[in-house]
Amino acid sequence: MHPFATYVLRSYYKATGWNEDNLYANLTRSSNAILDFTVPRGLHFSISKSPNTLFQTTYSMNALPSLNGSVGYIFTSCDLDVKSSKDVRFKDMVDRFKVYDQPARPVDKEEVFLGGKRVDTRDYLLYGRIYVPTGRLDALYSTRISPTLQALVAAISDPRSDLSQSRSTRSSASPSNVMLSLQHDTGRWCTEYTYSAEDSMFGVRMLHNFGKLWTPAGLGAGEESSVSADPSKVKRVDEEDAMEGGLKGRISAGAEIYFSAKEKSAGVSTGIRFTTLPDATPPSFNLPVESATFPSAAAVASSSSLTQPPTTITALFNPMMGHISGAYAAHVSKDLSLCSRFDFNVYSYESEWTMGTEWWLRSKSKLAALESSGGGGALEASEASSMPSEVTGVVKARFSTSNDVALMWEGRLHNILIGLGVASNLSSHSKPIKALGLELSYFSTE
Repeated sequence: MHPFATYVLRSYYKATGWNEDNLYANLTRSSNAILDFTVPRGLHFSISKSPNTLFQTTYSMNALPSLNGSVGYIFTSCDLDVKSSKDVRFKDMVDRFKVYDQPARPVDKEEVFLGGKRVDTRDYLLYGRIYVPTGRLDALYSTRISPTLQALVAAISDPRSDLSQSRSTRSSASPSNVMLSLQHDTGRWCTEYTYSAEDSMFGVRMLHNFGKLWTPAGLGAGEESSVSADPSKVKRVDEEDAMEGGLKGRISAGAEIYFSAKEKSAGVSTGIRFTTLPDATPPSFNLPVESATFPSAAAVASSSSLTQPPTTITALFNPMMGHISGAYAAHVSKDLSLCSRFDFNVYSYESEWTMGTEWWLRSKSKLAALESSGGGGALEASEASSMPSEVTGVVKARFSTSNDVALMWEGRLHNILIGLGVASNLSSHSKPIKALGLELSYFSTE
């Protein structure tokens, strides 16, 4: 389950029109959501508050296996539509399999003038969290320099660990660090430049999207009128190049290279992603929740006319480490997604096959409630059948050939979001249970 700070950060990206999915670091996010979910350890509580649309506070406490906590504050320059734990869309609070939006060039915010002078400022987000009793401090600053350029500064300061490291004779990496990141997204290309002060590491990541981009100005008067008249006539991106049989979709390819001046080492990796496009919509952060012109991605994905399941195929290769990874994830039904991943090392011949599933739980539909109660007329039944059932939770499970088994349930109980999970290593007789925990999260806007 996403921490409250992560939910606010993603709400900030959505409000400012920044597409974080168009980063090379998130190339395998769809498969990772099913196969690499994190099981909570011990008992964790989190309480957050949004006094207004610009300022949020969050408090957390770990009761088991040790007692510790943290206090965090978030401030943004723009108003955020942050919901409470009772009203928030449940799928916005968990990592899940999704089909990526059609990429688009970020647009600039609306200019505001006062007395002939532009008075609007660039958007930014400030975040800080201090941990008790260790005194560790985490900080993040994100700002939009231009419509296609975003800068981030992340810092970690841990005085206790720095002190113990200075007294130790062993040479190890310091937990205190400052990282700078500059992201340039044009829709077609997304480039990220990073610098880590602790090990003097420089890195460059690039991602290129093949195919056409969504551009609002690209529609002519005739095309726009036809789209408004019939949303089903929107040209799907996966129909650009007609193919006979097989899956049709969009391909994205990228690579990263980094060099550490302190360690005198370097690394490189490359990856490719194929994504089917069951939706013909522009990026969701540029659309209201309900759009009469364009159907939502979920509506089109569940359409009976869909001839191919939403699918994401990714492949990664690190030539210096000799690591190869390939993943296949698909939305096989309305509430079920499956994923498998194969990892192989060309130097050691070690391999691992991981399988996972994601099953969404829904509440009893209003139509079934009417039928069971024996009440309601034909009009009420027709209205209830048109209303979708509410998502109440999700069950995730994974198993690998290395005997790693994990099971996770995330749901909502009244006003509280709950996460319960267990992770086990079946090959270990001394410690078969690696992690077991319960996570409770509550946040309010009142």
